[in-house]
Amino acid sequence: MTSDSDTRATALDRAGGAVARLTRWCDDFPTPGVRFADLTPVFADGPGYRAVIEGLAAAGDGADLVAGVDARGFLLGGGVALELGCGVLAVRKAGKLPPPVHAQSYALEYGAATLEIPCDAPDLDGRRVFVIDDVLATGGTLLAAAELLTRAGADVVGVGVVLELDELGGRDRFDRYPLTSLVRV
Repeated sequence: MTSDSDTRATALDRAGGAVARLTRWCDDFPTPGVRFADLTPVFADGPGYRAVIEGLAAAGDGADLVAGVDARGFLLGGGVALELGCGVLAVRKAGKLPPPVHAQSYALEYGAATLEIPCDAPDLDGRRVFVIDDVLATGGTLLAAAELLTRAGADVVGVGVVLELDELGGRDRFDRYPLTSLVRV
C-alpha cells in the first residue's frame, strides 16, 4: 500500500521529468543575456501536460479553489481545479474585468503592474486557495496574487509553479505561503 506522501512524490517526480525533458530553452530572448524557458512544448504534449497537472494538484491537495495567474496560469489552473474537484478563479491583469474589483499593484524589473479579481463573486472569505503560475522568477507577480487573494479574505494554502529560476531569488519572498516548484533551475 502506498502512502499519500509516496503518491505525491511520484506525481511531482513524473511532472519534473516531463518539464525537464520538454522545456525549450532560448538564449538571448527576449533580450541579450536572458535565457527564456519556453513551456509551450510541455503544455502541447498530452502526457507531459497531464504530468504537470497531476504534480501541481498533488501540491494543492486540500484546496477548495484554484487561482490561476494571467495568462499561462489559466492553462494550469483549470486543469488542477478539475483534478482536485474544485473551482477555478482567474487572477487577471488590470483592465480585463468590469468593476468593482480588488486590485494589487506590484513592481516589476521594468515598471509596475496590477492584478485584479472580482469584488463580489466568488465570496473568498475562508476559502482555501491554491495559487498557480507557470514560472517563478523574482516572485513579484505570484506574491501580488497571493496577497490580493489574502486581502480579499482567502486562506492561501500554497503556491505552485512549473519552473523556478533559482538565481533570481523569488523563493526568498515566500515565507508566508508554502511554495512548490516542479523543477528548479
